[in-house]
Amino acid sequence: MAVREKVGEILIKEGLIAEDDFNQAMEHQKRNGGKLGDVLIAMGFVTEKEIAAALGKQLGIPYISIASGALRPAHDQGLEKLISENIARKYLVLPISRTFNSLTVAVVDPLDFITIDNLRKITNCDINSVITTKAEISQAIDEFYGPRDVFKEAIEKSYDQDDRVAVSLEEISEDEAATSLDRLIAKAEEAPVVKLVDLIIKQAIEEGASDIHIETLENKLRLRYRVDGVLQEKPPPAPHLKLALVSRIKILSKLDIAEKRLPQDGSFVMKLDNRLVDFRVSTVPTIYGEKVVIRILDRSQLPLDLTQMGFEPDQLEIFRASINKPYGAIFLTGPTGSGKTTTLYAALDEINSLDKNITTVEDPVEYRLEGVNQVQVKPQIGLTFANALRSFLRQDPDIILVGEVRDLETAEICVRAALTGHLVLSTLHTNDAASAITRLMDIGVEPYLLNPSLLLVAAQRLVRKLCSKCKEAYEPTEDILKQLNVKKDLIFKAKGCEHCRWTGYIGRAAIYELIPVSPGIRDLITKRADAQQIKNLAKEQGCSALWDSGIAKVEAGITSIEEVLRVTLIKED
Repeated sequence: MAVREKVGEILIKEGLIAEDDFNQAMEHQKRNGGKLGDVLIAMGFVTEKEIAAALGKQLGIPYISIASGALRPAHDQGLEKLISENIARKYLVLPISRTFNSLTVAVVDPLDFITIDNLRKITNCDINSVITTKAEISQAIDEFYGPRDVFKEAIEKSYDQDDRVAVSLEEISEDEAATSLDRLIAKAEEAPVVKLVDLIIKQAIEEGASDIHIETLENKLRLRYRVDGVLQEKPPPAPHLKLALVSRIKILSKLDIAEKRLPQDGSFVMKLDNRLVDFRVSTVPTIYGEKVVIRILDRSQLPLDLTQMGFEPDQLEIFRASINKPYGAIFLTGPTGSGKTTTLYAALDEINSLDKNITTVEDPVEYRLEGVNQVQVKPQIGLTFANALRSFLRQDPDIILVGEVRDLETAEICVRAALTGHLVLSTLHTNDAASAITRLMDIGVEPYLLNPSLLLVAAQRLVRKLCSKCKEAYEPTEDILKQLNVKKDLIFKAKGCEHCRWTGYIGRAAIYELIPVSPGIRDLITKRADAQQIKNLAKEQGCSALWDSGIAKVEAGITSIEEVLRVTLIKED
């Protein structure tokens, strides 16, 4: 019977390691334990591939690799049903091919007879082993079964974790509160909870989410991401982790983790892939526990180019002409999350220069703009929009951005500043551009102040952009062509593919309605005309409505009719 060569002898004979180095590794193994192969690799004497190939020669087992093409399973033999992904990842094994009742399996350790015996029982096949490395088999598993979903695994593991503080602080006695709070903090700082919160945030950023919603329902948690303006439900963590998860987020945001009866607001910053991402955190008490919403403000994803906002060519010309005026007021209106602040930031970025003093007052300051003096309002200490604006006027400003006009005092200071040689940009909450003018008068701004100060009012919405890889062309019916004023015979609709995560949409673009304040509009302001009268005159003067801007993007293949209908009222006759 032939004597089997040792792995060390094979390595030395093939010139892969010097005998002295091998003896040094042997001494290290005797002192510290471990497998000789792992010691040789750790000491840098050989590579993982060289050890695997030598072990294969010792045992008479073929060594295979991805480069050789041998570590690629057959896709037409149902191998994934014989050995599941979980088994493959757990034991680092991969089925390669099957011939009748014989299954060839790539393994890292062919001497692990327990695993090979288990595979025999699981597959009901005879196992023929081939050897490869950990790195190679991990890559091959990803290619065969698909990339590992770390987020999904973390969520699944959360249901197996011990529930040690799954009791509300309101349900314990006052004497036990301090101890329970200490336990809650400790739980929130445990590695699984920290990792889970990090993964929830990282996954949201990777999917392009603007908000993360963590909600406590009666018997479960609910996790949702707002992606391109639409909430999407995700697999939730285990319910017993709700206190630990919320506490971890509160610790990051420097909030009071003991206070569960009142809403709280906070923020934190994380570094991800060499870029800084800001997070705004809001908590509110509900009947089943606290709800947390995290707003994601990714500075690297902020578009600051007016040409990329979504303006139609004629609209961009009007908007640029207005923001380059030396003084006057410009109001942008739309619901929360419609991109108003982003448009105004892009405007500031375009007109910003060394010879201009630009100051903003915001709640909150969403993004940092280079060369711009930005102020965060703090009502609790008396720093309101109005008080900040009064101070600004003593700071020799050229351009002022006011995050939002919420009351008469702020509105009047804005229009008076516009009358005294300042360009003022701000936002309102109304349904269309014409209503912005009547809203200012409704809250008490006199027409004699509004008339000479107003340059432009605009409305904005965000529509999702069709996925370029899967959007599907179709011919609209005659009814759609006539009723919705579509002028093209071929438009596109959402389909869904892996690239867009089966939603049919990736990214968003703005649609706009702009009303430059012409002499005719000024006459209507003086007469306190209603929004419909202003809208009718704007239409006569050639101003396009939100619907028109949306249909222009449908005809350009940027979005779908369904998406325009989702964010606007149907075209008025």
